[in-house]
Amino acid sequence: MKIELIVRGMCRLRPGLPGISENITVRSIVGRFLEHTRVYYFGNGGDPEVFCSSADWMERNMLNRVETGFPLYGKFADRIKKDLDLYLADNSHSWELHSDGSYTLNQPAEDEETISAQSLLLSDFAS
Repeated sequence: MKIELIVRGMCRLRPGLPGISENITVRSIVGRFLEHTRVYYFGNGGDPEVFCSSADWMERNMLNRVETGFPLYGKFADRIKKDLDLYLADNSHSWELHSDGSYTLNQPAEDEETISAQSLLLSDFAS
């Protein structure tokens, strides 16, 4: 099972540790927007499910507050999946977390198009 996390800032998880987290990648997006979305996409064996939530998965939110989560269906789920794919393709404003806790800025290959998820979303909303 592959797990891809898109986080806003720091992350305590150490991805890529053999036997522990080798199937996990962590990408941090830093750009114009200070986003605080809580979206969860599960492949679910070919029957995908998309959820939004009021809380991130921090202990204070899960144990000390009343939070909610809800499923998205149809065009709403499709739009969220499209946006998640765009964020995972970002190669100009995203950082990859390594197992030692260091981050590397993702950059397009020499023959690859530059993709900035936030810039593309902004242009979609402006038109």
